[in-house]
Amino acid sequence: MTALKKIYQSLITKWQAITEYRFFLPAFFIVGLLFCIVVSCFDLMDQYIQLILMYIGINIILTVSLNLINGYMGEFSVGHAGFMAIGAYIASLLTIGVFPQSSGSFFFPLAVLAGGIGAALIGFLVAIPSFKTRGDYLAIVTLAFGMIVKSIIENIDAIGGPRGLLGMDKLSTLPWVFFWTALSVWIIRNLVYSNFGRGVLSIREDEIASDLMSVNTRQVKVIVFVVSSFFAGIAGGLFAHVLQYINPRMFDIIKSTDILIMVYLGGIGSIAGSILGAVIYTVLLEVLRPLGVWRMVFMPLMLVLLMIYRPRGIMGLRESRLFTPISDLLSMKFHRQKKEADNASS
Repeated sequence: MTALKKIYQSLITKWQAITEYRFFLPAFFIVGLLFCIVVSCFDLMDQYIQLILMYIGINIILTVSLNLINGYMGEFSVGHAGFMAIGAYIASLLTIGVFPQSSGSFFFPLAVLAGGIGAALIGFLVAIPSFKTRGDYLAIVTLAFGMIVKSIIENIDAIGGPRGLLGMDKLSTLPWVFFWTALSVWIIRNLVYSNFGRGVLSIREDEIASDLMSVNTRQVKVIVFVVSSFFAGIAGGLFAHVLQYINPRMFDIIKSTDILIMVYLGGIGSIAGSILGAVIYTVLLEVLRPLGVWRMVFMPLMLVLLMIYRPRGIMGLRESRLFTPISDLLSMKFHRQKKEADNASS
């Protein structure tokens, strides 16, 4: 048992040393992308497994982007499915009716990007009146927004109305989903650990004190909301081109609840927690599929139990070394060594 413990500690030490290299995270993403390209091109993995991995990637984008608002900024938004719907419909309409069908794979990144930009613009319009208030009002506004988006889509017959929209090619492949997932994680991670990100965290801790310390709290809130909406739109565009069919019912309050469960399961204020929550929730949904509709009872029940026994989630307010900047790791190491030295001297 002692030998196994030594081996485990040795592996942990080596992993910590590897993650302290400055270019480890970019290299990790590049290797992952190359692996996905090889798997997709040579069909080395079962199609069902690839589909689950794509769902996991899309859910990671949704979870990390919502965690930016609910976890890092300390607000509460429940309208993420509405922004996802906007991105899904914009990207789908572009690939069906605007871009040439024969070159769909070439224009696909532009369609997904357009979906993200469209969701960001709507997010900006929603954020301006929303952040004139404080507290739980954002939840009410975003809940109403999600219902408005669903109702508008259902009443526009040109885009399928309640019947939905189909005709998209399956352009979302494993490499494309991995690319957008890695990009979203990379951008949000850099945003959180930037000077701007420190202002976001200060709003969560004490908005009044943050305002007194010259942080433009309203501007920060609007920017964070727009960034989060943008990546929700990206996820929507990818989702539409995986299923090749979308309808308004896919983006109702239940979808927003799914995203909330993933955020609070993995842990607020943690990118690694968001990834963990998305993976666990997506896999559980597939494992519990034989239960039929009862699995949709089990999942909200999980959220209730989570809020009672572990309100911050699995990794709430804690971050993996993989996503922590080198400067922060070195600072933590220095303070730990200093503390050990002080304890030894005393």
